[in-house]
Amino acid sequence: MSTPPDPGSFRDPLSRVYVDRDAVWRGLSERGLADYQAYAATDAYRAAQADGRLVATTPVPVAEAPIDATWAGALRHERVGVVTYPYEWAFSMLRDAARLQLALSREALAEGVLTKDASSYNVQFEGSRPVFIDVGSFERLVPGEPWAGYRQFCELFLNPLYLQALAGVPFQPLLRGSQNGISPTIAAAALGSRKRLRRDVLTHVRLHSRAEAHYADADAERDVRGELKRAGFGPKIIDAQMANLQRAVERVEWKAAASTWSTYGQRGHYTDADLDAKAGFVARATAALQGPMVLDLGANDGRFSRVAVDAGASLAVAVDGDHLVVDHLYRQLRTDGERRILPLVLDLADPSPSLGWRSRERPSFVERVRPDLVLCLAVIHHLALSNTVPFEEIVELLHDFGAPVVVEMPHRDDPMAARLLARKRDGLFDHYDRPQWEAALGRRFTVLEQIGLPSGTRTLYLCQPS
Repeated sequence: MSTPPDPGSFRDPLSRVYVDRDAVWRGLSERGLADYQAYAATDAYRAAQADGRLVATTPVPVAEAPIDATWAGALRHERVGVVTYPYEWAFSMLRDAARLQLALSREALAEGVLTKDASSYNVQFEGSRPVFIDVGSFERLVPGEPWAGYRQFCELFLNPLYLQALAGVPFQPLLRGSQNGISPTIAAAALGSRKRLRRDVLTHVRLHSRAEAHYADADAERDVRGELKRAGFGPKIIDAQMANLQRAVERVEWKAAASTWSTYGQRGHYTDADLDAKAGFVARATAALQGPMVLDLGANDGRFSRVAVDAGASLAVAVDGDHLVVDHLYRQLRTDGERRILPLVLDLADPSPSLGWRSRERPSFVERVRPDLVLCLAVIHHLALSNTVPFEEIVELLHDFGAPVVVEMPHRDDPMAARLLARKRDGLFDHYDRPQWEAALGRRFTVLEQIGLPSGTRTLYLCQPS
């Protein structure tokens, strides 16, 4: 019986992806199968499979795959733990994904195979390791044709990196606003004249923008591919282009030094006894489950994500709205070689929605991330007071994940909650108190256990959806 095709895989006419509980399957047309076989015969493919940079892939008979029987070939891919999108990545994650795209492309090119696109959506993360998942992106080299992925690489990798590093403009909202990425024209305008004087920026942004404008006004019937072929465009030129892009990626650095919560990991408002009590509570809740996937909302420096994986979690998804904090965490995890924690940039008050064609191509964060346990520590007061989200709505968000929850409630006299309340008009937030929180929580969850932290200003709850 065929599994329905994935709604986000229709853009490649040569293949289609199917997802079930056990694996990801790919149906290949005759041409797509020939392209895969050409790539699979290369040393580049074998090396990328061996070191984990390319998703583990096995050819299977079409009859043994849960796909449409009309495909000429079939592949079985290992599933990644959680599907994420570039607008949920930190700067260093996007940069590492760009490095992977270019490295695999150049290695394949050396053996007569080329990537036909360069979308950042073709990369996923296993913890702190980027993995290329679109095996169907590789095709046999067509003599004389340019690299079709150049523009896409600039729009979905390089231009977002430039905007954040050189102009201080976070790329996440822009990528969430357009699946096509950031065009050269928009990037040129955002960077301004001074930044565009850099040689790499001049090449990949300003000149690219001019070319975009020129060809938009040119004769629509102009045969650009034919012109390049007659001019002798070949693999050496493509490789030089990719090498130039690699140098540009290596050169771009984000030098931000601080952000709103970048020092929050110091937790000066907690006593050691409070931190130990929280860690013990999280560890017990995690250990009670069999290798759970844990979602850590408001993870900050990942302290309690580490507690969870040390207590037996198979994966901790550590999300935080501060992209600098997430970037720091990712780089630390990368240095440590820790792949059980996946850091992501996510604003809980405005989480990733469903996007793309018919709003089905890119499912929402809540649809994609289905944890076995949710941690919501030191978050409630920010949502309720900074974002004015009612308790009932916060509880509904937690309930949406369909899993047990460890949630922390800072009381009105907690130093952090008191600081936020002091900024509010008298009487508007009188509802912010423990009895009203517990009443809202009890309408959607059953409280299995609760403890007060030693300081006496916060309460932890372990809840089961009801």
